[in-house]
Amino acid sequence: MGRHSDVTSTPAQTVVASLRETANKGKVRLAASSVVRPRLVVPSLFPSQRSFSLFSSAFLITVGVLLVNVVDPYSGAVASPYYIPATIVAPDGQEVTLSGTYTTAAGRDGVTVSARSAAKASASAPAAGVPDPDTAQALGLAAVKARGWGMDQYDCLVALWNRESHWNVYAHNTGSGAYGIPQALPGEKMATVADDWQTNPATQIEWGLRYIEGRYGSPCGAWAHSEAVHWY
Repeated sequence: MGRHSDVTSTPAQTVVASLRETANKGKVRLAASSVVRPRLVVPSLFPSQRSFSLFSSAFLITVGVLLVNVVDPYSGAVASPYYIPATIVAPDGQEVTLSGTYTTAAGRDGVTVSARSAAKASASAPAAGVPDPDTAQALGLAAVKARGWGMDQYDCLVALWNRESHWNVYAHNTGSGAYGIPQALPGEKMATVADDWQTNPATQIEWGLRYIEGRYGSPCGAWAHSEAVHWY
């Protein structure tokens, strides 16, 4: 063969070339593609401007309603069409007379007690008759007449002090400490008339009549009170 003659491939070389071609066809080419990474969504700590506006409006409305209820708790009721203001009618005061000794006026705003009146505070007592001279009752009758009172007032005085002390100048209540014919409590009060208040019936009677006149208006007023509550 010549120098430049064609080179004939051997069967072995043909097999090798065929295998290489088959291998190249069997190769899998991966297309270039971008990698998609998962996106982590984190909630924002700060609301959007629109959400913030809605929240602020709701907050202000709530605070306003609460403040209105605190300042005027009845504002909601007044605004209701079913609200009808209650009308309170205060009745006139009532005047009640108890046992003829004093008057109590009772009304919505309180109770008042008026001054005792001798005209209303009257009660009758059994006739005492004319006392023996130089007795405590004789001194009492003279003191009653000196004040311009009649025998009816003397009868009441006798009944009253018979109940209290039986006209005993030394009568002493060991329980309460009351002393003397009028049962002054304490007995030292009668010293405003004289220092002999413990033994002198005239001193005790004078103090007793002053007390009765100032508190009940008359002996019959004191007797009426004693009849009602058993003390004067």
